[in-house]
Amino acid sequence: MSTTIALSGTKNGVISVTKIDEPYGEGSASVASVGISLAGNDKEPEWKVHIPFDNLDEVIKALQALK
Repeated sequence: MSTTIALSGTKNGVISVTKIDEPYGEGSASVASVGISLAGNDKEPEWKVHIPFDNLDEVIKALQALK
């Protein structure tokens, strides 16, 4: 599953959110990958962060609190 969102304040920028299974090799836990591309390339973002699924609920709560 992958979602692409227009990056506010840019012409072509995007935020990409993707599930990656076994990102660090066989047996490693799945992560949510959040990428930012100013060029609009959701497949090769300039910046990205991997959030372990075990931490996802806490990260979502923290982001909602910022809002």
